[in-house]
This record gives sequence, C-alpha cells and structure tokens, in this order.
Amino acid sequence: MGPLASLEQWDDFVQERYQPDKKQEEFRQYDDATPPAVREFYRLNHTQQTVDFVRRKKRQYLAKDRGKMSIWEALEYLNTLVDESDPDTDLSQIEHNLQTAEAIRKDGHPRWFVLTGFIHDLGKLLCLYGEPQWAVVGDTFPVGCAYSDKIVFPEFFRENPDSKVPAYRTRLGVYSEGCGLDSVDLSWGHDEYLYHVVKDYLPEPGLNMIRYHSFYPAHREGAYGYLMNDRDREMFEWVRRFNPYDLYSKGAGRPKLSDLRPYYDGLIAEYFPDKIAW
Repeated sequence: MGPLASLEQWDDFVQERYQPDKKQEEFRQYDDATPPAVREFYRLNHTQQTVDFVRRKKRQYLAKDRGKMSIWEALEYLNTLVDESDPDTDLSQIEHNLQTAEAIRKDGHPRWFVLTGFIHDLGKLLCLYGEPQWAVVGDTFPVGCAYSDKIVFPEFFRENPDSKVPAYRTRLGVYSEGCGLDSVDLSWGHDEYLYHVVKDYLPEPGLNMIRYHSFYPAHREGAYGYLMNDRDREMFEWVRRFNPYDLYSKGAGRPKLSDLRPYYDGLIAEYFPDKIAW
C-alpha cells in the first residue's frame, strides 16, 4: 500500500468527508470504502505523530532559518509541487489559493480575511523541504494527552509509542484544564509552520484560521473543549467561518492570475514587508 498520489487526493477526501448536505448519520463513516491510500496516510500519521516528533519539528522549523522569501516567491515555489497524477484538476497551487481567496472576497469579508485565504496553505512548502505527507497535511490533534474518539481512524493510535506512556493517556495528559491552545502541542503540519512564519503580520483571527483550520476534531466535532480558554472559543468562531471557503471553493471557476495580480500585489504589500523569514 503506497502513500497518497498527491496532496490533491487528500484535499478531495477532506472535501467529500465534510459535504454540507450530508446527513448526521453519514458523518465519520470511515470503513473499507475509504481509499487504501487515505487509510495508509492515517496509519502513518497516527503512528508517528508523537510528542517527541512534534517538539523536534518545532525546533527544526520555527527558528525560521531557511532563508527569506516574499509571499509571491513562496507561492511560486509552492507551485513547483506538481500534481500531475491527479486526474480531476489541472489547477496550480496558486490557482487553488486564489479560488479560496476570491470566494471570500466575493462575500464581502475584510481584506485581511481575503489575504488569509490566499496564503493559508503556504505551509505546504514543508513537502518541498522533504517532509512526508503525513507530516504536512491531515487533521491535527493534541499530542501529550488522551486521543479523542472524534479523530478519524482512532484505532491507528494503538501503534503510536505515546499510547504506552501513562502520563500521556489521561484526559488532560501534560496539560491543565482550560490552559489554552497556545500551551498545547498539536500534531505537526503546514498549519503550525505557517502560523509561526506570519504571526507578526496578520490580525489574530486570521492567524487562528491558519493555525487551526485542520483541527477538525475541535472546530467540527467539538472535541478538546476542556483544553481551551475563553479566547480560544472566541477565535474558533473565525475558524468555523473560514472552513467552508477552504473546503468548498475548489469547484469555482478557474481564476485568471494576470487579471487578479494587481489586487493581490496591493493586498500583500498592505500586510507584509518585501521578504519574510521562512
């Protein structure tokens, strides 16, 4: 059983999983009908996302010492992540980001919200740094405490070394009630990486959209509320507001970059310097 053929295969699966017209009883039907590559993705992700792994990746990447790039340079670099194996789309990574941002702009949201949609997947640069897919995409979840049964395929956590550590098996684990998500280590991926890259530049709601948009067990399933504080709960309203644009904009018309480039040039310049540390 091999890995996902492309990151697009992951995005398509997530979109299908959270279709808004699904009946309640149809949610979380993860069984033999799930594509084998997606099951294997979850197995690798749930087995290898440990406390030690997450903290090691934070030390590796949050120093932001891989050089400086502009937002456009980062987008163009991400565009080299070719998804030729995906038969359902020939859109570039930039075009996918534009679809999300344009859907947000069409609905009249603030400019920082549009910009957040435009850049929210830039953390997938981790793939181009050599990270495996299971350490880049996927639903995020806390490590260092008991795994919620709201996480998809929770049975795969049986093989995670942390499941044998008594201190990590309780409801709170190494955390305290209402400690706040700033104090919680989530599984490593593109969300956390990009949050730290852009945290000095965007308003707090946009930063939370980036940091927690893959934290489906919490913002979609209601898990881990006991780790949150009041500020987290307030910010999660923005995460939930963002989520439909992330999931359902892929079917929108193909954006024409040459027409939109002047608008996004101005939007990026409004919030970011010429180059930032990655």
